[in-house]
Amino acid sequence: MNSKIIFDDFEKALKNFEVALSTPTDSDLVRAGCIQYFEFCFELAWKSIKVFGSELGLENCNSPKGCLKQAFANGWIDNELVWLEMLSARNRMSHTYSASDALTIYDSLTGFLPAMRNLFESISAEQNKLE
Repeated sequence: MNSKIIFDDFEKALKNFEVALSTPTDSDLVRAGCIQYFEFCFELAWKSIKVFGSELGLENCNSPKGCLKQAFANGWIDNELVWLEMLSARNRMSHTYSASDALTIYDSLTGFLPAMRNLFESISAEQNKLE
């Protein structure tokens, strides 16, 4: 897959995630929507790393954790622990459902957003260097 296509999808998901987080959270439905946007955004973030890294000839990027380590090694992310926390949150929501986990993850989402924005900006800058 072309990194431009997946990166464009990541950009759209990131914008939707930002809008979702700016929406007043007066119901569980809104919180659930925010969590879902986070999951979309996270998936597209690590897949952007995977595809872009592959185009650059980088190895060790076959899983989310491997891609995060590769992105950290290349300076595309500056806080690997936040990204590993995001991976854990995504795994908890994708594989099981717990209302208390969902609320905990929802409370973490605003802290995840800056890391996602930074990754987007880092990859964007790298792509611009190649053009």
